[in-house]
Amino acid sequence: MRSSKRTGSSQLVKKWNKEEILQQVIAHGQISRADISKHTRLSRPCVSALVEEMMREGLLQEVGRGDSRGGRKPILLEYNYRAYAIAGAVFDGLTLEMAVADLKGKFLVRYQKRLPQPANGELVMEALAQGFEEMMRECSLESERFLGIGVGLPGVTQRGSGTVSYSPSTGWMGSPIQQTIEERLGLPVIIDNDVNMMTLGEYVRGVGVGYSSVVYLYVGTGIGSGIILDGQFYRGSREAAGEIGFMMIGPEPARRDDASGVFETHYAAPGIMNKAKGFLSDLQVGSSVIEALIRCAKEEQAEAARLLDEVYRHWAYSMANIASILNPELLILSGEMVHIDDEGVKRIQDWLCEWVPVAPELKRASLGEQAGLIGAVHSVLEAFPSTRLLDR
Repeated sequence: MRSSKRTGSSQLVKKWNKEEILQQVIAHGQISRADISKHTRLSRPCVSALVEEMMREGLLQEVGRGDSRGGRKPILLEYNYRAYAIAGAVFDGLTLEMAVADLKGKFLVRYQKRLPQPANGELVMEALAQGFEEMMRECSLESERFLGIGVGLPGVTQRGSGTVSYSPSTGWMGSPIQQTIEERLGLPVIIDNDVNMMTLGEYVRGVGVGYSSVVYLYVGTGIGSGIILDGQFYRGSREAAGEIGFMMIGPEPARRDDASGVFETHYAAPGIMNKAKGFLSDLQVGSSVIEALIRCAKEEQAEAARLLDEVYRHWAYSMANIASILNPELLILSGEMVHIDDEGVKRIQDWLCEWVPVAPELKRASLGEQAGLIGAVHSVLEAFPSTRLLDR
């Protein structure tokens, strides 16, 4: 019995020591065994033995020699960011974006597929499985090398239960999406709203870096937002915070239970296109309706100028509402909003300064279609910190 306790205790101490070594290597980038011993206060023989074990496990690798301090040049160690991989996927209602990344979050392989409309849930699942298989083949990795996949999906996602409780476009209404994807792909899955994944991406790698309270605004086939307050996502009591497409902005239509919200009915991309069909009938699929309106307005087409002003003003109404309630430092403009030119951004900023006592800063998103993928990958990195790799 005592022997068992001693064995359990020694295994725990060994794991703690390996965690300390791993943290030192990650913190320094490249470091010698001697410097690890100095920083951790572990004996050199202990460090050498554990480092050898971690190299066999693939977590550490030797990367050459460092500068001499009077004796032989030390051999430097580095964290092997290719020891495992992470997958990310975002479906925005039209296009499925996927990527495989290393443990630094660097993309190794990307995959994109535009889905035929309407893209029901089964169609999305098939595309997700196909994309994952293609990426595994391209980067020559087996599924056992993946820590997990972060998946951003349209609708109200319930991360605790792993369900999507409201997603009219896909038909997922309370469906156990997380479990379904896990069974299909054979690896752990983290689901979230697609706009939340985009928000996280811009927050950790884009224009949101350095801010603590940010609201990310996305206009595409619908309208949504992601909310980060004091460095933490705000999701609301049932994880439906940020569904600003349901703001009562614009004429109120008769609404069915599965219909879009009032705001996005009128001022998401399809609604704007519907308003502009009389003079933008030749707009190509995939082109920006805002860029087209700006171009026509500069050519002094009165209808385009009036519609552009209407769209900007109603988008600004939503920003004023958000600023009045949440008082964020920054509003990130994405989707169709990223095509607003400098003059348009200034007009909206001036309106906000006129309408609300404390106007947030406005910045266009900088990461483009990568934002959601970066957020999806980062969500897995947060869930599987480096020290947990020692348990694999």
